[in-house]
Amino acid sequence: MHTLILGLGNPILSDDVVGILVADGVEAALAQQAPRADVTVATASLGGLALMERMLGYERVILIDALWRTNEVPGVLLRLGLEDLALPATTERSVSPHDTSLGIALALGRQLDLPLPAEIIIYAITVQSILEVSSEPSPAVAAAVPHAVAAVLTELE
Repeated sequence: MHTLILGLGNPILSDDVVGILVADGVEAALAQQAPRADVTVATASLGGLALMERMLGYERVILIDALWRTNEVPGVLLRLGLEDLALPATTERSVSPHDTSLGIALALGRQLDLPLPAEIIIYAITVQSILEVSSEPSPAVAAAVPHAVAAVLTELE
């Protein structure tokens, strides 16, 4: 099963870097093992149609991203599926008429019979700061990175 591990985030917005840090950690751990042609590790700062297009051709995708909720303690690792997310069914909050939500992008891809993954797993780490300009995550979020790396590696076993 060809798997894409994709760390999402922005490397200069404090806790939003967490998906990138986890992907980098997974890549480093895999480099210590026998080479795996069935796994691709990448990072990106995208969403909607571009994110859907990045998933094309893979049988399984593991997304890692920051999750900001006002009432959550930072640094909590959650394993989610698409059904766990409140994906908008319309484009009402899009910043551009050329973009859309991941949910709509995936639905469009399925209607067009594109080769989308059968399985999409999301590892989300709750965060406290996604607007502060910093290349370092908060201590609680940084402490969650090794746990998230281990969780992703377990998915690959």
